[in-house]
Amino acid sequence: MNIKSTKFAIIAAITFIILFLFNYIGNIEPDKVERALMTAVAGVVGLTIGMWFVFKNSKDDTHHDFD
Repeated sequence: MNIKSTKFAIIAAITFIILFLFNYIGNIEPDKVERALMTAVAGVVGLTIGMWFVFKNSKDDTHHDFD
């Protein structure tokens, strides 16, 4: 999956919404909006870094023998 594709943007938006809602609904602290936003943004950043790493290494056709 290419990071610049529409498919990735939709998955990132869904991830943001799910993480935001889980943290907003389940939090009873007075700063629940800020915490939910920080967690959701961190989740999308982690998803982007992970997908970038996978996409970068997907073109590597060499066989890695770990034995």
